[in-house]
Amino acid sequence: MSKHLLQTAIEDCVTKGDRAFIPYIMAGDGGLDRLGEQLILLQEAGATAVELGIPFSDPVADGPTIQEAGKRALAHGVTLKDVLAEVGRLRNEIQIPIVLMTYLNPIFQYGIEEFAKACHTVGVSGVIVPDLPLEECQILKSDLTKHNIALIQLVSLTSPLDRIQRIAKASEGFLYAVTVTGITGAQNDFADNLQEHLALLKKFSLVPVMAGFGISTPSQVREISKLADGVIVGSRIVDALHSGNHNEIRELIGGSKKH
Repeated sequence: MSKHLLQTAIEDCVTKGDRAFIPYIMAGDGGLDRLGEQLILLQEAGATAVELGIPFSDPVADGPTIQEAGKRALAHGVTLKDVLAEVGRLRNEIQIPIVLMTYLNPIFQYGIEEFAKACHTVGVSGVIVPDLPLEECQILKSDLTKHNIALIQLVSLTSPLDRIQRIAKASEGFLYAVTVTGITGAQNDFADNLQEHLALLKKFSLVPVMAGFGISTPSQVREISKLADGVIVGSRIVDALHSGNHNEIRELIGGSKKH
């Protein structure tokens, strides 16, 4: 299989001396007709890729900010099928990779094979499924592999060494290093062992390591991105889009660039 577009985009950033920045947004927050302007804003602000959340009624990994964004999207009737169709319509305008973050249930409802085909058709580069454990990932991986779509694995601070090694070996596109113990949302402090943990992941991972969960200020972006290949920022981006604070988004993404 050829190297994933997603992996190449991150590695290109690092080669230039920057770090990758992947903003998370909730598809359909404010209505699906806003998705195009949101993606173009993030692309023009220097995002490396975009993690696009699919609204779901039981988002077990999401903190209050993203849960509320999901509720707003669900109130607009947004479904996985709608999001994929909209991504397809926008694909010529959006050059950066798009990663879907969805729970397993919407994929089952869609149909696994049909989901993989649709992702390929509209140009999705990768998929993150927080409630799909490594031991069960083959139910999705084989169909995604046929279409060269990365199945991105998450690894936690509490994972034992042997599990870290297995997850790192299995991840495609990038390895998602969860930087807090718990759900998404802004954090003031991070674990004392975070630097050591990220160094360990970089040692074992065959793909770039992206750190996410809890990162919410430009200074945190700067500090944590030094320890990895880049960062993922969700709740603060979702808040900024909801309030129309586009300068805050540019400042956050600016924290990943060389200074």
